[in-house]
Formats: sequence, C-alpha cells, structure tokens
Amino acid sequence: MLKYTKFQLQQPRNGMVLSSTFRLQFGSSPNGLKEALKSNLPKEEYLSRFLKRKWALRRPDTKINQIMISKKGLQQGGENLGNLSFLNNPQPSMGDHVTRNSRQEPSFYVVRDDLLHPLVNGNKARKLDALLPLLEDSSVTDVVTCGGCQSAHAAAVAVSCAERGLKSHLLLRGEQPATLTGYNLISTFYGNVSYVPRSLYARREEMLLKQAHVVAGNSGLVFSLADLEASLFSHGCGEHSSHVDSLTKRSKKVAIINEGAGDAAALLGVVRLVEYLSQDHLFGKDQQLKIIIDAGTGTTAVGFGIGAVCLGLPWKVTAVMLADTIDGYQKKEESLIYEFRRCFTLHLGEQVLTGLEPGLVHWVERSSPRKFGNILKGEVEICQKIAQETGILVDPVYTLAAWELATQLGQEECAKVVMLHTGGTLGMFGLAQRYKSYFEMLKDEYCS
Repeated sequence: MLKYTKFQLQQPRNGMVLSSTFRLQFGSSPNGLKEALKSNLPKEEYLSRFLKRKWALRRPDTKINQIMISKKGLQQGGENLGNLSFLNNPQPSMGDHVTRNSRQEPSFYVVRDDLLHPLVNGNKARKLDALLPLLEDSSVTDVVTCGGCQSAHAAAVAVSCAERGLKSHLLLRGEQPATLTGYNLISTFYGNVSYVPRSLYARREEMLLKQAHVVAGNSGLVFSLADLEASLFSHGCGEHSSHVDSLTKRSKKVAIINEGAGDAAALLGVVRLVEYLSQDHLFGKDQQLKIIIDAGTGTTAVGFGIGAVCLGLPWKVTAVMLADTIDGYQKKEESLIYEFRRCFTLHLGEQVLTGLEPGLVHWVERSSPRKFGNILKGEVEICQKIAQETGILVDPVYTLAAWELATQLGQEECAKVVMLHTGGTLGMFGLAQRYKSYFEMLKDEYCS
C-alpha cells in the first residue's frame, strides 16, 4: 500500500543546493548554519545568500511602467474608470527619482510580470520559479495539480512540465467546454486533462492525493512539495537508505502541487521578486510603497509580505480578495506562514524570520464584489479602454481589480503605489466564450 512518503532523499550532484560560497561560510550541517546565524550579518544578507539557489527564471528582472492618471470629469477615485484617462510611461525614472518626496501628478507603477513568458507569466511564473528546479533535482517524473476550467495555474504547470520532460496531470473543475479555448486549450495541448465534478473538487486535498496515487501505480512514490524541499535541505544532505535509493531509481515519483501553487516552497519565487524590486536602482529599501495584488489563492500576496518583512522593507501589501471571504484568506495566510517557517527556519534562522506572523497582508474587498469568475456589465469595455490608452491588457476577473485599487490609491496616497500585474490575460478567451453579450459590445467603437 502506498504511503505519503517523508524520508530523506539523496542530493543530486547538480541538485538545488546553496551556492558553494554559501555552503563554505555556513557549513554543510545544521550546526554550521546555526553557528553562522550567531554573527552580526544583516538579516537581508542571510536571505540574499539563501536565495542563491537554482531557479526556473534565469534572471528575476521584470519591466516596470508608470501609469499617469488624469481626470476627464468631476468624479474622483477608481470607482468609475470611464471618467479617467491613463498614459503609460514605459521607461520611468527609478532609483533616487522614486525616493524623492515631491508629489507629482497622480500615478502608479505597474510591475509587468505579464511579459515574463508568452504562456507562463505573472505570479504563476514567479511561484514556479522555485518549484520547477525542486521537481527536477528531486527526479520527479509526474506532477498532479488542479484548477478551474480556465486555470492559468494549470496551464502554466502543463507548459513548464512539458518543456522539462515531465508529465503533468491536471484535474479541472466542472465540465469540458464545447469549444476549447484560452488556458483550457493550452492545458489540453500540453498536459493530461481530466474534468472533475464540483462535489469532488470541493475536497481538493483528498482528490489530489488520490489521483497522485493512481498515477504512481503500485511501486511509485508520492510527495508533497514540502517533503521535497525538506528532503533536499535537511541535515546538510544527510544519509539515506539504500532501499530508498533503489526504489527511487525504478519507480515513478509523483509530486503534488496545490491549487494555484499555494505551497510554502512556491513563496520563494515571490520573495526573489521582492528582493529584486528593492534594489537601489529600482524602488530601493527606504521608500514607503503600497503594493497592490489581485488575490486568487492569496499565495502571491503572502509571499510579498514575507519578502518585505525578511528584507525589512517599509512596504504595505494590499490584496484585493476575489475568491474567498476575509476569514478564508486570513486562514490561508496563517497556514502559509506556518509552513514557510516550518520549512525554512533551519536555513534562515529565527532572526531572519522575526515578524513573520499573520497580518502581513491587508485584505480588502474589490470595489464591486461578486461571485468569483463572474464579470459585470461595462468591465470588458474598461479593459478595452485601458489597453487602448496604455498598451497593457488586464482582464475583468483578476487584474482589473488591482488596477481599480491602484488607480484610486494613486490619486489619494502619499506613498508610492505599485501594482503587480499577475498575468492571466489568456483567460479573456474563455470569458469571451462565456459572456458573449458583453464582448459583442466591442464590435461597436468604445464611446467615452
């Protein structure tokens, strides 16, 4: 009978390890690391050294745009974007210019993570940034994950696994659409898709584990990402049994990725982005920022909060809730922080993780709440307006919510406002299929 394994795995020669410099200074054992943590190095330097590991993205770089806001009418705020005009500065002055206190015209910055990859972009790419090398270095053969019919996460996993010779098994909620389009089409092309009744999907963990066991077969092994992360790092690559060695060589190794990559190991890719953005030539470490993120599972927002705390940044992370209640998001935040501390306390130390407590993220309702996945009349036209005025494509389910709040705060706040573009724009194809009447309005010229 298969068991959910939690044993020490062998460290591959080219595995995801700390850099040689890091290992020499911190030692190859937990005691060596603990001794190093007694030194007086700033905690952001600990984090930077810990992040010297293998990544899926060769560089953490991303483009940053600045959006200027001007009023066309008397109404203010982000509630009626039709009364505002936007102008995109694709090459804004950063560094010292950002830290200057002089208040210019209303604006906000957009971190263009939607441009990272044609199919795997936004926060999906950031979360997979740390996960993909973890899968490769653990000799994983198959990946099981889940999402909605138009899940950008499922498509990103399918594409990324196919690029690396891994097999992906995607459990999509609901029924197969009559016409495959958007992320659903991409998932079908790159992965092995199964459609799951909503009643079964409601028990996600049980569903994923059962499917992973089916994929593994009688002799395979099933792992969570936390198991893999702990196995590759614990005890400085300690001893393991020859039985495990022989078993892993002849069996399938199946890894489970939670819905939306809501895993502690996935937070590292987001923390890496925070470190990149905090460089002196970009936003720096002293400027007060309001980070605006649209929240599906909430993992990206929590990752930003963790990164800001670990680096000692005066950044406030605000997440627009899209798919759950505030109680649900707070519980998710608490769970992710707990798992992050459990996985990485040994490697970062309590000094670096000081302040990692629930409350890192300010969760807010979107301006016009609705059931997740639904859109409201007029929102497609607003997305069209933004695209025509700025060249930036946002979608009405996810990123429009962040754009609305960034617009509002960009007019009101003294702190600089930064919106993370979480990608997901291929989902527009699925929305056009589902909300035909709203998209038919685009046949007529948009009237301001």
